Amino acid sequence: QVQVAESGGGLVQPGGSLRLSCAASGPSFLLNVMGWYRQAPGKQRELVATITSGGSTNYAESVQGRFTISRDNARKTVALQMSSLKPEDTAVYYCNVRATVVSGRYDYWGQGTQVTVSS
Repeated sequence: QVQVAESGGGLVQPGGSLRLSCAASGPSFLLNVMGWYRQAPGKQRELVATITSGGSTNYAESVQGRFTISRDNARKTVALQMSSLKPEDTAVYYCNVRATVVSGRYDYWGQGTQVTVSS
């Protein structure tokens, strides 16, 4: 079993910045893709950004150029640096980790962290 824990959410004004962090832990697993998703009230969960173990990144068009995803393979962490935040970025942000364990490859999710962009 892989545990995933996020931190760093909060309230920020439009145009501001915020950094989310996520750490994966547990016995004997191999990290694959790590990423961030978000879910706004009344909407479906959507992809924000992903990063492979080799460092290849993928971003939603709505955050391209404003958000940067990064990871530390040794520390088993992934971060999302968010800049030029807009009210429409308000959502619960979830960390997703795809990991290979003894029984196979699975997706693991954090509990979510609230990001609110408002003046």
